[in-house]
Amino acid sequence: MDKVKHSKIIILGSGPAGYTAAIYAARANLDPFLITGTNKGGQLMNTNEIENWPGDYNKISGSELMNRMYKHAIELKTKVICDTVISVNFKKKPFFLIGENNKYTADSVIIATGANPRYLGLQSESLFKGKGVSTCAVCDGFFYKNKEVAVVGGGNTAIEETLYLSNFVKKVHLIHRGINFRAEKILLDRLEKKIKSQKIIIYLNSIVKNILGNSSGVTALLIEQKNSKEKTESKIQVSGLFVAIGYTPNTNIFVNKLKMKDGYIQVTRQEHGNYTQTSIPGIFAAGDVIDHVYRQAITSSASGCMAALDSERYINSLV
Repeated sequence: MDKVKHSKIIILGSGPAGYTAAIYAARANLDPFLITGTNKGGQLMNTNEIENWPGDYNKISGSELMNRMYKHAIELKTKVICDTVISVNFKKKPFFLIGENNKYTADSVIIATGANPRYLGLQSESLFKGKGVSTCAVCDGFFYKNKEVAVVGGGNTAIEETLYLSNFVKKVHLIHRGINFRAEKILLDRLEKKIKSQKIIIYLNSIVKNILGNSSGVTALLIEQKNSKEKTESKIQVSGLFVAIGYTPNTNIFVNKLKMKDGYIQVTRQEHGNYTQTSIPGIFAAGDVIDHVYRQAITSSASGCMAALDSERYINSLV
């Protein structure tokens, strides 16, 4: 491990929040370090098409958008470091961070470490990860061309994954534990058209009880469907299961270091600046680590911008 590397500001995470924070910090001549973490580019790297990014009225892939942000940050002399921070000490100043490859100190830190997909928690799910169970249709959907697959979830991600898969698989079984989907109206309209074409079959008030398969992979799902009087079980023959039930924020290393609630870092949300400040002055947070409601690329970028401005104001106060 090399000697300790110091920067006025260190940004943890390389999704929209992290890159936007880096761009603003670099323009403020703060010479930021951006430490990418294990998932360079964040969740958007797995998104096939983005239709709601302002200014891009043509569809753009998540990987292309993240590559643009990366190049923008690099152009402004951000030092992008491929490392993963595994421990922090926010009690001492400058703040001290230990990565897998290096040690770091910083006058201010912006946490934009994002979130990871959530799983169902079934024992059979772990057994078939990579052998029919996936959380990324864009990554793995191609392997199921002309086969039947299932998607679990009821939000934007689940509907997007279902629509994407329906373009080339034989049939998609969409399983949702509720009775109403939480996705945007435009996605639900597209879903309705696919349902009418019989490419998608909907199971409401339903949960996956078990994942069945053999040494080659997933072969079927056992689902439980609830109605007003009873519960019924049925088996669906599928070759793959895509889990789209939300995300868990990547905040484990900050437990007992910062004020948190349900795994999300709490920020002050003050009206006149310091909106992104955590429970420790000088430590700021942005993106999915503070937001379980909106969860959009544009809102993550916006909070990354605010975190950079808050951090700049904090650093200037130290002089």
